Amino acid sequence: MRSDNPCNISIIIPVLNEESHIGVLLGNLKKRGDQNLINEILVVDGGSTDRTTAIAAAMGAQVLQSEKGRARQMNHGAKHARNTLLYFLHADTMPPENFDNIILDAVEKGHEAGCFRMKFDHRSWFLRFFSWFSRLNHKICRGGDQSLFITRELFLSTGGFNEAYIIYEDNEFMGRLYEVADFKILPQCVQTSARKYKEKGLVKLQYHFGIIHLKKFLGAGPEQLYDYYRRKIAS
Repeated sequence: MRSDNPCNISIIIPVLNEESHIGVLLGNLKKRGDQNLINEILVVDGGSTDRTTAIAAAMGAQVLQSEKGRARQMNHGAKHARNTLLYFLHADTMPPENFDNIILDAVEKGHEAGCFRMKFDHRSWFLRFFSWFSRLNHKICRGGDQSLFITRELFLSTGGFNEAYIIYEDNEFMGRLYEVADFKILPQCVQTSARKYKEKGLVKLQYHFGIIHLKKFLGAGPEQLYDYYRRKIAS
């Protein structure tokens, strides 16, 4: 049965080999949220070969299996979610204290979709500079690390995430939301991991992300974006 209670939140977390992060995240969700409001946490696995799913199940999350690909995984989670409010969250992103009530307050004020501001778990002035832009309410400043809340009705009416995008799926979807909804930027911050920046180099990775944004602005399709990502970042 599906719940018609708008005061319940389904949290959807796509994962792939996240054993070092998923337990910490699920523990923080319990500490920072109200379990009366969060009655469903869906961890959608894309084929992990480590202990991700075992950890998630042991901590009380519902584990779903999906084809690999974050867009596919998040759509799969939304398909199985029971509640009228969906909250998409990356495994290495921590929401702020009382995040559930903050989201519900925004929805009650008429905002059907939105996200938090973002900060990194790194003291670099370079990353602090770029994370500052997450407070600006413009689609070019959006990204999946900021998390996303959205009503089920709006999610379904927009078709959800475009599964043609192997990368940039969050940005593409949020860009479409800006065209049809009053997108809300919440003043509190999620904290996301800077692990990829540490691995690839702060300036180098930000440069490549900038090029991907530029390519999309100039009309590049999902295959072209992924080809650049594969050559410049994933390799």
